[in-house]
Amino acid sequence: MRRAHPVEAVRGAERPLIAAAEAAGDPDAVMRRAAAGVAHHTAALLREVTGGVYGRSVLLVVGSGDNGGDALYAGAVLRARGCGVEAVLTNPDRAHPRGVAALRRAGGRIVSAGEVCAIGRRGPDVAVDGVVGLAGTGPLREPAAEVMARVHAAGVPVVAVDLPSGVDADSGTVHEPHVQAALTVTFGVLRRAHLLASPVCGRVEVVDIGLSEPAAGPGTVRRPDRGEVGRTWPVPGAGDDKYTQGVVAVRAGSDRYPGAAVLCASAAVAATSGMVRYVGSAADAVLAARPEVVCHPTVSGAGTAQAWVVGPGGGTGDDAVADIDAVLATGRPALLDADALTCVAAHPVLLRGATAPVLLTPHAGEFDRLTGGWDRGDRPGALRRFTASLRDRGIAATVLLKGRVTLIDDGETTFAVDVGSSWAATAGSGDVLAGMAGALLASGMGVGGMGVGGMGVGGRGVGGRGVGGSVPGESLAWPAVAAATAHGEAARRAAHRQGVAGAPIGASDLLAAVPGAISALRGA
Repeated sequence: MRRAHPVEAVRGAERPLIAAAEAAGDPDAVMRRAAAGVAHHTAALLREVTGGVYGRSVLLVVGSGDNGGDALYAGAVLRARGCGVEAVLTNPDRAHPRGVAALRRAGGRIVSAGEVCAIGRRGPDVAVDGVVGLAGTGPLREPAAEVMARVHAAGVPVVAVDLPSGVDADSGTVHEPHVQAALTVTFGVLRRAHLLASPVCGRVEVVDIGLSEPAAGPGTVRRPDRGEVGRTWPVPGAGDDKYTQGVVAVRAGSDRYPGAAVLCASAAVAATSGMVRYVGSAADAVLAARPEVVCHPTVSGAGTAQAWVVGPGGGTGDDAVADIDAVLATGRPALLDADALTCVAAHPVLLRGATAPVLLTPHAGEFDRLTGGWDRGDRPGALRRFTASLRDRGIAATVLLKGRVTLIDDGETTFAVDVGSSWAATAGSGDVLAGMAGALLASGMGVGGMGVGGMGVGGRGVGGRGVGGSVPGESLAWPAVAAATAHGEAARRAAHRQGVAGAPIGASDLLAAVPGAISALRGA
């Protein structure tokens, strides 16, 4: 489990190191240690893109803060290794004076922003972004914006010091313009934006500067690794049968929209080895695709289930609202998606009837309807506020907000799932995710067991494999995290089934890749 911390926690961890360096009469000791890491990883990138280090050229874009000092000291190290190093000082009067002196002593040059116009003919091999650090907010400003625009236009890979400039450290908001990094080098611990804005950070390397990791707090963002997901994925044991592994009921689709029913029910079958019940008017289509599914005409006649999935293609009329109300009264965990979220947005009182935890899985548009409007520049903040508001009303809710980086929040803990691509952004993909997550809820995965405050990844929960159900207040975050991780892995595998470059896929392709994705996670 990787943890990413808010700015204040990082600053608190840094203070003893900086104070000790100052007390020893060497105030830049920590900075030079960080700069050595930047230089090391920049040299590695140079070898990766050019085949060597000696004789290559590096451009430093330097701001007025400590990140600028890191970049300048790193430039001095690279110059000593035979690189040509030039630095643009975006605010010359406030540039780190000892860093500037170190670069000049090593033979580096200070150049003006106007001189960077050579980029495109024989520009640098790598650029280093040291414009702003943790205190930076808002977009890149001139002259850094123009210089970085030229760098990007020329295809020069960028190493960001600590964070790409133009990205807010806590919210992960990506402003325009901003730096698109190929590599981000940070120090001691991850910052929240490294997970929340991972697509613009590129590969993230953490340099050890002697920092002790802060204790996890309400602002800590967590990213599970593939092995953790694989180790907790439910597989049949020696004493299991179809009931003890969890029965999930799916109320989805219709005779008009049978595809949602087929995708959702089929995904539930693929995710675990238990049993899937289907409720709805698309039973013929579901049975044609998955004859092992047991079909029922009504929610009340569906028999025992350990969890429910409601919504994909299920409509928003009075019958759909009544079925949501009935499902929420069963005392079993329920996942609400798609049309069910539209119903909840129109009838918020529905959630008051929930007698067990609920998992909501909106995309951005559905989240807009649920919240009545939200700040899309601060996804984690908006998600936490919404989830906390539900909990304050006595609703044991966990929310999965879909996106390039999917966020899961239970009111206390935020998880970020970035599978490294957006291949899953295709029609029907959400139906597959809903079925997978619903099956995991039914299995009891993580119910009462995922120790988000530590490293424990708990098991099959209450009632010995989830058969006993769950109680209000429990988090459904871990099944959501696991489903999102496997879903993204399935999309990646489907897209690359015919080559390394990847090709567009449909939800049926993604569904077919689910067993292979689960197998890969279990073997991670």
